[in-house]
Amino acid sequence: MSDVLALGAVVKSYNRGKPGEVQVLRGVDLHVARGEVVALVAPSGAGKSTLLHIAGLLDTPDAGHVEIDGANMAGLSDRKRTEARRRDLGFVYQFHHLLPEFSAEENIVLPQLANGIGRAQAQARARELLAHVGLEARTTHRPSEMSGGEQQRVAFCRALANGPKLLLADEPTGNLDPATSDQVFGVLMQIVRETGLSALIATHNMQLAARMDRVVRLEAGRLA
Repeated sequence: MSDVLALGAVVKSYNRGKPGEVQVLRGVDLHVARGEVVALVAPSGAGKSTLLHIAGLLDTPDAGHVEIDGANMAGLSDRKRTEARRRDLGFVYQFHHLLPEFSAEENIVLPQLANGIGRAQAQARARELLAHVGLEARTTHRPSEMSGGEQQRVAFCRALANGPKLLLADEPTGNLDPATSDQVFGVLMQIVRETGLSALIATHNMQLAARMDRVVRLEAGRLA
């Protein structure tokens, strides 16, 4: 299987070259194969969010390289990086970050419009995704009218709206109670398996991590 994500010798520091410099990543190598779901486990402050931001082209490494679907992302302009994020990557966070003034359907339509998809096609895609996660009755509901688990399922749909190659998720169920967390994670894994999507999912929950294909641990700036 070819790699959808490849990080090679990635180094990242903050306050680089200054007193108090903090080296967060110390030569990280990480590969996620096509269709593979990888759990990223790390204690708080170990740099997992930094790693995800670099993998998601939201930040750049001080050294090393990032490849998405075989293409080296080094040296791309901001516009090209934005295009690559819209085309190839989907993001899910601990908090859903849905736009409160828009409905569930509209929250899924908007990223598609930004990617050049026509409104009618985007609406059809949004309804299809919502039905897939059991929210066909919530298309017109705003976030404030939905439960936390429902909001996060809408966030999953939004992340998948443009058909990404790789899903990056940072504690996607960390803000939910255990029962809801288990249910919502089950929905996420079902979608990933059915679509053949690759995913890198950061979590503290070892029970959830055990349900993925592989677990990697970030310790002292390196993967173990």
